[in-house]
Amino acid sequence: MIDRGKRNLLGVNVDVIDYEGALARILDAAKNREPLAVTATAVHGLMEGATDDEHRYRLNQLELVVPDGQPVRWALNLFYDAELSDRVYGPDLMLQTCELAADNDLGVYLLGGTDDLLAKLSDRLAARFPGLDLVRARPSKFRTLDAAEKQELIDDINASGASVLCVGLGCPRQEIWAYEFKDHINMPVLAVGAAFNFHAGELDQAPPVLQRYGLEWAYRLAKEPARLWRRYLILNPYYLGLLAAQRAGLMKRRFDPASAVKPTSEILYG
Repeated sequence: MIDRGKRNLLGVNVDVIDYEGALARILDAAKNREPLAVTATAVHGLMEGATDDEHRYRLNQLELVVPDGQPVRWALNLFYDAELSDRVYGPDLMLQTCELAADNDLGVYLLGGTDDLLAKLSDRLAARFPGLDLVRARPSKFRTLDAAEKQELIDDINASGASVLCVGLGCPRQEIWAYEFKDHINMPVLAVGAAFNFHAGELDQAPPVLQRYGLEWAYRLAKEPARLWRRYLILNPYYLGLLAAQRAGLMKRRFDPASAVKPTSEILYG
C-alpha cells in the first residue's frame, strides 16, 4: 500500500497514493461516519486548478486528490520519485469502492446525471455487486441551488443511511460540490467524473492499451471532437509547458499552493 501524502504539481497538492491506500482511507471514513472528499484528477482537472486561483484553493482543501491520469502519475514519479506503478483511475476507484461497500454492508448514494442514466447505472451496479445497497440515486438539477435546496440535499444524504456518496457532475463542478458540501456530509464523497456514464453504458472507455500509455484522451477526442478538442489540443501542450516551467524553477509564486485564493462565495451546483 502506498499513501505518502501530498506533492505539489502546478500549485495543486496531489496525493502520492495507490488504489489500496485510497480504498483504506475511504473505508475508514465510511465506517467512522467521517467527512472525506476524494477526487480523481487527470490533466484537465489539474489544469483547472493551475489556471484558477480560487479553484486551486478548493482542490487543496480536499482530503484526497488522487492521480487519475497517467500524465499526472508520470509527473509525480519524475518530480518526486513517487514510484507509483499505476494511476488511481476514477471509474475503477468507484467500482472498487462499490465492491468494498458491498463486502462491508455499507450503503451507497449516487448523485448526478439524469434519471435515465441513474436507472441504467443502478441496474448495472446491482448486477455486478449483488450485495450492494444503493440507498438512493438522485439526479442533478443541472443548475445552481438556493440555500434551502442545499440544506434539503444535505439532510437527505445524511438521513439516507448511506455510508459512501458518489458524485458525478463533471469536472470542475463535482470538485466545487465536494469542496462546498464536504464538511456537511458525514461520509466520504467521491467525485468520479465520467464514471457514471461509463458504468451506465452510455460512454465507451478507451481500450486498456491506450489507457496504459496515457492515450485515453485521444480515444475520447475521436469520440467527441466538437466537445473535447479545446480541452485536449490546447490544455495538454499547456500542461507540458507548465510542468517544464515548474521543473526549471520558474514562476515559483504561481506554483506555490499558498498563492491560492479562498472563494468568497458559493456556487452550489447540484
